[in-house]
Amino acid sequence: MSTDTEVKLLAKAVSDSDRESKISLPGSDSSDHDEPIDMRHNDLWFSDGSVVLRAEQTLFRVHMSQLSRHSLLFRDMFTLPQPSTASEPSPSAIHSPQTDLGYIEGCPVIHLHDKAEDLANLLIALYDGPTFGNNDRSDFRVVSGILRLSAKYIIDSLRAKALAHLSEAWPSTLKAWDLREDLARVYELETGTPRGFRYPSPIVVINLAREIDALSLLPSAFYDLSRYSYTQIFEPREESPLCDDLSTPHDSRCHLSLLDIQKLGMGKEASSHAITSLIQSMTSPAHPHPHHPTSNTHRRNLSASGGRNRTNAICTTASACRSDFLELAQLATQHYIFDREKGCADPLYVAEELGQLKSAETTDGEDCVACARSLEAWAVRERERLWKTIPTWFRLDSS
Repeated sequence: MSTDTEVKLLAKAVSDSDRESKISLPGSDSSDHDEPIDMRHNDLWFSDGSVVLRAEQTLFRVHMSQLSRHSLLFRDMFTLPQPSTASEPSPSAIHSPQTDLGYIEGCPVIHLHDKAEDLANLLIALYDGPTFGNNDRSDFRVVSGILRLSAKYIIDSLRAKALAHLSEAWPSTLKAWDLREDLARVYELETGTPRGFRYPSPIVVINLAREIDALSLLPSAFYDLSRYSYTQIFEPREESPLCDDLSTPHDSRCHLSLLDIQKLGMGKEASSHAITSLIQSMTSPAHPHPHHPTSNTHRRNLSASGGRNRTNAICTTASACRSDFLELAQLATQHYIFDREKGCADPLYVAEELGQLKSAETTDGEDCVACARSLEAWAVRERERLWKTIPTWFRLDSS
């Protein structure tokens, strides 16, 4: 079998649906003599390696056995018949920095149309085990590359680990989301930098999730993006959190597909309505205020703490509390809807703050603890309800 035939067999191992990312051997196409000279990777060049991977202008000499152990695609590729030793190039050609003959130091060379940095991170994870960071922007640069290549080369175990790590910042539970937000607040306090810079742009996360079919990342990423104004989203400045630090505002990674723009628009509208509904429900008859009791039940069960931890408390000042709730609703409307202050596009944040409005008044022990506790419990239920409806807001149930 000729060398050209072997080249075609190896190239065919890559999915036909990923034509731009095909694997090829040197010699499968012509090269420009003016191209930069290939350089060996400092750490990922093993003297006993059995195959050379070439990405951009970087060469990696690694082991077929290691790649085959983790990757179904490489395993299938290496089972194809290899060229005979008689077809190997001359020693002078083998040791040249750049060769079109298909071998370097006796090892077959495979061209990968991937970023050298991504391939290096993937190989390090395969040899040493994955070591992830704190889900900030530099960590995302590493993890996203590993996710792309582990999906492409069918390295399922590594893909699962990388996706689990990324899901800590883009979670599917409200509890994990609250932890994420707490970390962002701490980051803002400690650095003086807007909290949006604590994590990568939600736009690049959405695009990555689409690329690798990790749909579980989408609800939290869309929700995070919906908290920005349309001007920030569609006309981002270079210093905007919505531009990845390796991108410019004109980089395709800073932009959503048309379909996702539509989903975002519908989600932002639903989010705005949710905030209005939250404020209205504070004063509605359906709101579970502790009702004013009859005359023979004018009591509050007090705990041993002297009244600060009152349980099973019943409101004895219903008229005054109703007036308080009406006043609080008016203040919330002004703050979150008309003034367009911080939190106005974040229903989860608004619900959390609304739940604390009465609690702030009970610190002196004089105001109605029963209504304060009732409002807190209502806010907890509302936040859980809102979280469960986020996929519907952005039409992600059928993504």
